[in-house]
Amino acid sequence: MSVAHPAGVLRRLLRPADLLVLAAATLLVLAALAGLVPPLAVVALAGAAGSVLAAVRLSRLAAPGAPEPAPPDHSAVLAVPRPSEPAPPDHSAVLAVPRPSEPAPPDHSAVPAVPRPSEPAPPDHSAALAVPRPPEPAPPDHPAVPAVPRTPEPARGAGRRAGRCRRVAGLLDAAVVAAGLTVGVLPLADGGQQVVVGAAGLGLTALLHTAGLLLLPGRSRLSLPARVRRVVDVVSLGLSLLFAAWVLLPPGQPLVVARLAAVAGGFGLATVGVAAVADWRRRPGAALCLLGAGSTQFGLLALIVLLAYRAPAWTALAAVPALVAGALLTAAAVRRVARGDEPRPGGPPPVWPGVSAPAGIAILAAGGHLAAHGDFGPGAILLGLAMIPPLLVRELMSAADNRRYADRLAAQEAHFRQLVSGGHDLILLLDAALRVRWQSPAATRLFGLTDADVLARPFVDLLHPEDAPRAALLLDRVRGGARPTLLAARLRDGRGDWRETESTVSDQRGVPEVGALVLHVRDVGERRRLERVVHRLAATDQLTGLANRRELLRELAARRAGPGALLVVDLHGLGAVNDGRGRAVGDAVLVEVAHRLRLATGADDLVARLVGDEFGVLTDAGPVLAYALGARLVAALGEPYRVAGEEVRLRVSVGLAELTGAGPDDVLRQADLARRRAAQLGGDRVDWYDAYLEEQLVRRLDLERELPGAVARGELDLVYQPVLGLADRLPVGAEALLRWRSPVLGTVLPAELLPVAEDLDLMGEVGRWVLDRACRQLADWSTDGRQLWMAVNVTPRELVAPDFLQRAAAVLATHGVPPDRLVVEVAEPRIDAELSTVVARLAGLRSLGVRTALDDFQAAHASLARLRRLPIDLLKLAPRRAADDPGQPPLTDVVVGLGDRLGLQIVAEELETTAQADAAARAGCRYGQGFALARPATAERVEAYLEEFPSASR
Repeated sequence: MSVAHPAGVLRRLLRPADLLVLAAATLLVLAALAGLVPPLAVVALAGAAGSVLAAVRLSRLAAPGAPEPAPPDHSAVLAVPRPSEPAPPDHSAVLAVPRPSEPAPPDHSAVPAVPRPSEPAPPDHSAALAVPRPPEPAPPDHPAVPAVPRTPEPARGAGRRAGRCRRVAGLLDAAVVAAGLTVGVLPLADGGQQVVVGAAGLGLTALLHTAGLLLLPGRSRLSLPARVRRVVDVVSLGLSLLFAAWVLLPPGQPLVVARLAAVAGGFGLATVGVAAVADWRRRPGAALCLLGAGSTQFGLLALIVLLAYRAPAWTALAAVPALVAGALLTAAAVRRVARGDEPRPGGPPPVWPGVSAPAGIAILAAGGHLAAHGDFGPGAILLGLAMIPPLLVRELMSAADNRRYADRLAAQEAHFRQLVSGGHDLILLLDAALRVRWQSPAATRLFGLTDADVLARPFVDLLHPEDAPRAALLLDRVRGGARPTLLAARLRDGRGDWRETESTVSDQRGVPEVGALVLHVRDVGERRRLERVVHRLAATDQLTGLANRRELLRELAARRAGPGALLVVDLHGLGAVNDGRGRAVGDAVLVEVAHRLRLATGADDLVARLVGDEFGVLTDAGPVLAYALGARLVAALGEPYRVAGEEVRLRVSVGLAELTGAGPDDVLRQADLARRRAAQLGGDRVDWYDAYLEEQLVRRLDLERELPGAVARGELDLVYQPVLGLADRLPVGAEALLRWRSPVLGTVLPAELLPVAEDLDLMGEVGRWVLDRACRQLADWSTDGRQLWMAVNVTPRELVAPDFLQRAAAVLATHGVPPDRLVVEVAEPRIDAELSTVVARLAGLRSLGVRTALDDFQAAHASLARLRRLPIDLLKLAPRRAADDPGQPPLTDVVVGLGDRLGLQIVAEELETTAQADAAARAGCRYGQGFALARPATAERVEAYLEEFPSASR
């Protein structure tokens, strides 16, 4: 056990003045050895110098104004010590660290085979926290003096400690002065009185030292067994020192005073030595005080003995180091005590060798006496016999302590063995070759393994062949200095079954008591099974049994670096099934969809249900094979579903995106964008993601975000394209064309605007605004007597609205526009879904006097047959839609002829060139519209255009 050496402590405590005194003492000793100065005078001068320096320092510490250590955490509290309350002894500022001492009694020991600390110190009642009392009022005869607040308990405890330290410094200061005066007076005394003077000085110094050392703060009360040990140790050591002095000193009859001084000094040095060793770690300052006092007393005792036996004069110089060092060490130790005397860091306190030290001193002294003088006298024999009882008692006490410690150690070992054997971990110790050196008793209970099954076998042989290489690599890394990690492996149990285990590895090869790799093995089979169940529940859609969105994203992240594609499948019409036939039918359809998806995909493909009626398929196939897989999915999922005797049909849209190293969320977003595009194009198809598609869809999202509120913000506008008679090229009307002047997106045309408005259910609001603005503009143009008509486009959804006829009549009445001046156009390709309702609404408009027109006529067989059912007045035909096939009659002529028979006026639209306009006129078309005749323009520009035809009237 490492204990700080006193010499090292002295080096840290020395000051420049100390070094100067020591140097002077050394020079004086050398001068005495050279015969220049009498030795006893050198002893007096060196001792006086050390005593003076130490006395000055101690007197400063003993002064009432000496600095006091502030109590911790209460520096702001005004502490006014109360002189009327004396500090109680031995309870002022007891340190919290227990004082080490001899082995304690067995009923207070906690750790076997370790020197035990003494009984804990009593609680420090003076330093306990207390609630400060309010200030006391001043006496009535002193009204101007402010009340002094009561000092808190911690501050009062610190004040008491400081007062005790001052008293200790005063007593030890007096002891140092007494020792200095003693050595200073010796050269002046007669030869016969020097021993008496020295003995008197030694007695006074010892008395003052004892009083000062007993007042040192932090002294703990010892238990009765500890006190008995302390007394036995002091007695045995004192007797051994007395025996050594008796047999080593030359024969003669010294003075009785010298004999008494030797006896008292021997026991005093023994007491100081035992106490200093006990306090060396807990109270180092107190231990140094003891050493300083012992050194001073040893120097005085040495002078007395040398003078009593009339030794040569130069031998007195041997007392100089003890006297000077004792004085200086005492002053430095008191200064440390006054500053707090912090305990010395380290392990358990040092232990005094209670038997071996006294016996060793006696044996060495006896050997020296036999070598120098021969036989022992009666006194030496009696002293030697007197040493035997205390040594025997000390040995018996040590044997009893060892027996108690051994019993406690055995009980604790049994206790810990029971804890290890009853735990839930199997502990294995592996030697340098990774063979099992020891296993805990829990092996049989936990894994059914006996020592014969495990011991001396390589650990990797106990593991599953698939896990053994990884386990060996991990253990090699740990042996190489790597940080231990968790080892997951399958271990064969006593029945030959493989058990899933986790092991923590600890490298304890550097611990002498262990010297092995330590593995704590626990069975995690049940936990792993529950983890798999939880994972399956968390990663699986409960209705279909497919993977869920979270699992798909995780698998996408795992496969992002490899080839493959993601297909997002959307089912259209499932919501109508749920609403019309119930959730049970819808769930049955979803289960059948999941079944068809599994049949259509490969074994390595991951099929997942994303949300509701959306599914995802992750495949490792290339883009071409992935597209073919998408086509198979469209065909398989488009087949009718027979559920509960009913047939259900769904439309399917599939979006496809390649795994190009993008993140999981990006790939899913790209496939979903392609799926939305496929749905916009009518469904039952596979659409491939590309950058242009994303631009279109982002544009669509921007339109959907900005369009709501555009009417209220005044962002909608109308432009007008004149309609001319092809015979005279005079304007007869105009068509109102919608424009959205968005400050964010710019000008948006109807082809892009109207689908968004329909999806957002804004067509009613937009249509009302268009009809009102067009009629108002027509009324403005009619003030000059122009007989023009205004064509307004409406969608089938607007036309079939229940209040459309009432709104149209109200707008015409509001602006005073004759009904025959308004033309309502509906696009022919979009009327199939609501054909009967459209026919009824067109008839209603005609009953109001409003003319109707069929726009975007396709000139196909079905379109020609539909003309007989539609109550229309105008038929708008584009030349490119009625392109004539080679070898067939001119289709435009057929349409014009049919229109004449039905009483319809034909308007040729989208005339881009003059040749197209002339051809339309030759075919018999009455009106024309297109860039070749007039471009769309604002109302102001159209009005200026009309001014060029003052006679225009139709």
